[in-house]
Amino acid sequence: MKKLAEKIARLTVNGSLSATALPELSLFRSESPTGPVSYLHGPSICLIAQGEKTVMLGDEVYRYDENHFLITSLGLPVMAQVTRATPAEPYLGMTLRFDLQEISRLLIDDRLLLLQDGDAGRGMVVAEVSQPLLGAFERLLDLLGTPEDIPILSPLVQREIYYRLLVGEQGWRIRRMIDAGSQSYQIARAIDWLKDNFARQFRVEELADYSRMSASSFHHHFRSLTAMSPLQFQKCLRLQEAKRLMLTEHLDAAAAAFRVGYESPSQFSREYSRLFGAPPLRDIRSMQHSAGT
Repeated sequence: MKKLAEKIARLTVNGSLSATALPELSLFRSESPTGPVSYLHGPSICLIAQGEKTVMLGDEVYRYDENHFLITSLGLPVMAQVTRATPAEPYLGMTLRFDLQEISRLLIDDRLLLLQDGDAGRGMVVAEVSQPLLGAFERLLDLLGTPEDIPILSPLVQREIYYRLLVGEQGWRIRRMIDAGSQSYQIARAIDWLKDNFARQFRVEELADYSRMSASSFHHHFRSLTAMSPLQFQKCLRLQEAKRLMLTEHLDAAAAAFRVGYESPSQFSREYSRLFGAPPLRDIRSMQHSAGT
């Protein structure tokens, strides 16, 4: 892991999420613990080369470090914060977004030896890092130093990463992302709809029908995978988008609330405070102060 940390350290600056020449790969460095940050965590694998991070999904907490990775198989609204980082030993992490088409092509190979499916569970899990998986990530980072090699070698290295994950203990979670008959795939369709229509009112029965499931089955599997109900999920999406609008487009709380679908500014303020720990105005001012703006 020390080699991976050295590579990420050379490619990052403190306090920023760094894009790379690989669109699906991003790096992050922080020299101190951070406050909670909310965002929609898409299907991906997150690896830490140094430090520790906590991700909160609903009321559940996922902690991972240099010896563990985080897999997310659905788009999930989360709160995350770096919990271990110093200037001498900064937090150094990386995220690789899943290419579902490439995973589908790999699964067609009948030589792939897959473990038996596990029990249905959350769309997020922490698992132990293996040396072969670590080696593949090191080779992926090495490609950033030779851009001319990326078009040819990057697909091969990413294919190896997917292979290591698919044949590992968590491979069944990834397989379910692309199995059109699985509950994970059907719930993923519903989540995509919610992401595109979070400001709309909807009935659970309507969303269940869109997902080709009965209302009771849909509600059960949605909560099982996301740790929240469809309405709670929509609320998280709305509040995260409202926060973005206030931070980046400088809307006031009332305007942001109406933009994301709230009819009552007071209800918006109450629910915002419950999720983010402070009323909208105070929270935004605190974030702007922390960012030096």
